[in-house]
Amino acid sequence: MGKRHFKVWRGDEDGGDLQDYQVEVNEGEVVLDIIHRLQATEAPDLACRWNCKAGKCGSCSMEINGMPRLSCMTRMSTFEETETVTVTPLRTFPVIRDLVTDVSFNYEKARETPAFAPPADLAPGEYRMKQVDVERSQEFRKCIECFLCQNTCHVVRDHEENKKAFAGPRYFIRAAELDMHPLDDRSDRKEYAQQAQGLGYCNITKCCTEVCPEHIKITDNGIIPMKERVVDRRYDPLVWLGSKIFRRGQSERELDQVGATGLPASELPARGDHSPEAEAERGVNWHRQVPRPQTSAVDQNGRLPLTELTSENAAAPSPFGDDVRFPLPSERLNYHHPRQGD
Repeated sequence: MGKRHFKVWRGDEDGGDLQDYQVEVNEGEVVLDIIHRLQATEAPDLACRWNCKAGKCGSCSMEINGMPRLSCMTRMSTFEETETVTVTPLRTFPVIRDLVTDVSFNYEKARETPAFAPPADLAPGEYRMKQVDVERSQEFRKCIECFLCQNTCHVVRDHEENKKAFAGPRYFIRAAELDMHPLDDRSDRKEYAQQAQGLGYCNITKCCTEVCPEHIKITDNGIIPMKERVVDRRYDPLVWLGSKIFRRGQSERELDQVGATGLPASELPARGDHSPEAEAERGVNWHRQVPRPQTSAVDQNGRLPLTELTSENAAAPSPFGDDVRFPLPSERLNYHHPRQGD
């Protein structure tokens, strides 16, 4: 295939820029092969995280021509021969060096998520589940934790301040998986997702679903059902009335806060405290700017246009925008280094 033009981001936490390379490309190679060839020839100090090279470990996540992808699963044949291939680190997370980012945010959120709680009256080996229940959550267990969904979610990608109160798509499907599990004994998964994980921040743009290499329907099968369960639990009048009757001995504060967060009342913010820090601790930001609703994409006769009916993305256009085409030219990449401009 000859030599190809690459732009690779080089730098560390103090800053960096895109550097140009002319690299030999052979038939059937993927972007990770080219990164390895760069390390062996022109850039031996180029830092890159990888492991299996089979699309199953999730280590080699990066942004290729502006699109979050696994470099081991992105074939060079998908690009035009005259096209410049631009490789940058994941934008949502702090850069350690070159293409390696600090994704510890995700592991912190994993530790905060309550683990599976089996029934106390069943011993290991006595668990019984129907096949339909197994299949229901099996899709979510395909996750390889590449964190591409976490990286592309605009709630934290464009708003660093939301990270404390927002767990992200990866842990929403974890919460949904456990909430759908017939043997999970915790009954507060929905409240926890809403109040501690920031489920309400998600506005269902389906960015996470679009970049998932395992093709998990994160939004349709995980986040939306979880939102529906939260609404049923919090706003259904019969459920509300039943909770008041059968849990009359508990205070409203305990029902709304302690059951969801697992924190004792002494550690929760005061009820009248509406400071940003207190709201972040509760996991709810009541003062955020709410987007204005948009009218549906119909013509003057109230019918969907032909382009909507033939769209590759069922029920919605691309969350990246109809005017965006991949790959993006390098001058249009919106990668922003945490300390750029200091």
